[in-house]
Amino acid sequence: MKKYIGIDLGGTNVRVAKVTAAGEILAEIKSPSYAQDGPSKVMENLIRCIKEIEGHKDCAGIGVGVPGPVDTSKGEMLMATNLPGFVHFPLAKTLEDEFGIPTFVDNDANVAGLAEALVGAGKGLPIVYYVTHSTGIGGALIVDGKVVSGKHGHAGEIGNIIIDRARKKYNHLNVGAVENETSGTALIRIAREVIDENITSAGELFALAKAGEQQALDIVDTMAFDFAMMFSAIAHVCDPHAFIVGGGVMKSKDLYFEKMIDYYKQHVHTGMRTVEFKGAMLAEPGLIGAAMLPVSFGK
Repeated sequence: MKKYIGIDLGGTNVRVAKVTAAGEILAEIKSPSYAQDGPSKVMENLIRCIKEIEGHKDCAGIGVGVPGPVDTSKGEMLMATNLPGFVHFPLAKTLEDEFGIPTFVDNDANVAGLAEALVGAGKGLPIVYYVTHSTGIGGALIVDGKVVSGKHGHAGEIGNIIIDRARKKYNHLNVGAVENETSGTALIRIAREVIDENITSAGELFALAKAGEQQALDIVDTMAFDFAMMFSAIAHVCDPHAFIVGGGVMKSKDLYFEKMIDYYKQHVHTGMRTVEFKGAMLAEPGLIGAAMLPVSFGK
């Protein structure tokens, strides 16, 4: 079975793993990413980490997941808030030149979705839409085992989808953007405004809802409705075989997931109501998904 190098490159840490085509992690190296020291230091450290992986020379490909949109044809980041100096830096080419192995780069949400589509909850399905419900809202469309990144690398950036134009303006996102109304960050803000200004986590809000606190229940219900509106918008564009949902907020899915699915069914055509909603199943989708990038390109 072929083996691949998967890299999860972030602003704080980098993880490098040797992964089988079936998604099994065989070896892993973790290190600070040295992002604030610039691309030269980051790449020097990354190359060192790869060389520490036994058998790296025999791997069929290298995949890198990074935070932010990517020009996947060039293997370059288009935005690099957490990795200063990496905008248009030849990330893929640098690794290819060093190791002589085909290298691919994509957004971290996209690679997580790719992992779930190829070896996780969406395995075997032709069209999978992956959504991460966490601090923010991210997404990835995977069709026939390939991520659809779009012309500008922004495909799947669903956090800016408008679910209600009557809401308030908070940041650079649209008024009523789903990320500003349903993400973990949004839930904390809303809970502070409505219930208690000392609430510090979405988990506290869900605990109150579980205890039957009415204001908390109302916030969770509104979130479920808003989240369903986002799913209905996505579904009317790509009509996936399954939605796979991961992220930290899903730890409390028992309080909102089925309700959200019911709301979704109210906002789509009758024939679309049979789409599967599944929880993500992989413990390491970022690492595995990065390694799956070469697989998706037939390497």
